[in-house]
Amino acid sequence: MDSKRKAPTWRELETELVDSGTLSREEIAENRARASIQVELIKARNEKKISQRKLEELTGIRQTTITRIESGKNSPSIDTMLRILAPLGKTLAVVPIEQVRQ
Repeated sequence: MDSKRKAPTWRELETELVDSGTLSREEIAENRARASIQVELIKARNEKKISQRKLEELTGIRQTTITRIESGKNSPSIDTMLRILAPLGKTLAVVPIEQVRQ
């Protein structure tokens, strides 16, 4: 057996999950969107050099809640996300799906 077998791409993994009935294409798109939001939140916080503790002070949202949001263990309300993003100089926007895929 070849130990240097090429790792599957994300697209190949997603296709396998859909073909096996584990997830639908819509569920995969939702998961991808959630992950993108998490990454952008962490990136924005790091760019501003704001710790989770400082973000708690700025927003009134507990640091443990911010940790759970960033790790994907908590799905925040839109109001909560807006409160977190404001001191980071960010907001939410609704954009066409095609624009997200580019």
